[in-house]
Amino acid sequence: MKQLDFLPLRISILVVSDSRTEETDTSGKILTERLTEKGHILAEKCIVPDDIYQIRAVMSRWIIDPAVDIILSTGGTGLTGRDGTPEAVFPLFDKVIEGFGELFRQISYDEISTSTIQSRVTAGVANGTYIFCLPGSSGACRTGWDKILATQLDIRSRPCNFAELIPRLTEK
Repeated sequence: MKQLDFLPLRISILVVSDSRTEETDTSGKILTERLTEKGHILAEKCIVPDDIYQIRAVMSRWIIDPAVDIILSTGGTGLTGRDGTPEAVFPLFDKVIEGFGELFRQISYDEISTSTIQSRVTAGVANGTYIFCLPGSSGACRTGWDKILATQLDIRSRPCNFAELIPRLTEK
């Protein structure tokens, strides 16, 4: 089997927070560092408050932008009244990737025990763009990237990966 060349993906990061600024944001910085270290391209980074319409507006802009392959969000996946990232993105999904949240919580169990059940991590596809919604903690972002996304967004990972499916996501 022929070895594939690395394919850099264009990834946008959305930080969902009422309190973080560019200076105080650690989770978005971790994701930015990790994706660029792997050779991917940061398409754009944005910080928005915990407001489903602002989250949806930014994601919708990226979903229709052919220069964005992946959207990573961090924050707003908990249970409090202000946590609304899943509610913002569910109407945008063409398909939900149930296994992402299931696997994330399974991996997180080893790190934070039963507290992982409070996480509403989710993922899906919208208009050929992958969307992965991670918790706002820097530890959760490390877990999501290091233990799931780094390999799934690398076209060389076998037996299969998310990256190789990108050209086929909009098939009819």
